[in-house]
Amino acid sequence: MTLPRRGGARDRREAEVGAAVADFAMVSGLLMLVFAMVFQLGLALHVRNTLISCAAEGARLGARGDAPPGVAVARTKDLIGRSISARFAQDVTESTDDVDGVAVVVVRVKAPLPLIGPFGPSEGLDVVGRAFSEKQ
Repeated sequence: MTLPRRGGARDRREAEVGAAVADFAMVSGLLMLVFAMVFQLGLALHVRNTLISCAAEGARLGARGDAPPGVAVARTKDLIGRSISARFAQDVTESTDDVDGVAVVVVRVKAPLPLIGPFGPSEGLDVVGRAFSEKQ
């Protein structure tokens, strides 16, 4: 009389029945979290880069020799409203600065950081665009 062997390949397969469902649930949850975090980072970088571009373009228009006061703010708000959303153009300021004796037009945009979930910094975005003034 021979006794059946314990711990064979068949016994291991029978012990792991249904493990694929649990593995899929755990791995897919983790992958969704990683995807959401990467998407959040990409969205924040896109908004930041777009705001920087709009602020720089507004500063270039405000730095022209024939530009009236306030044109840089209006142009920046218009560009932000067209490219992202007008809610990001609530706090736009224009000023002039002196860098080594050269006048510079500075456009500063303070905007909220777009968050999908509870992850991310609590502060908003603060970007600056600069251009040399032609009025010298």
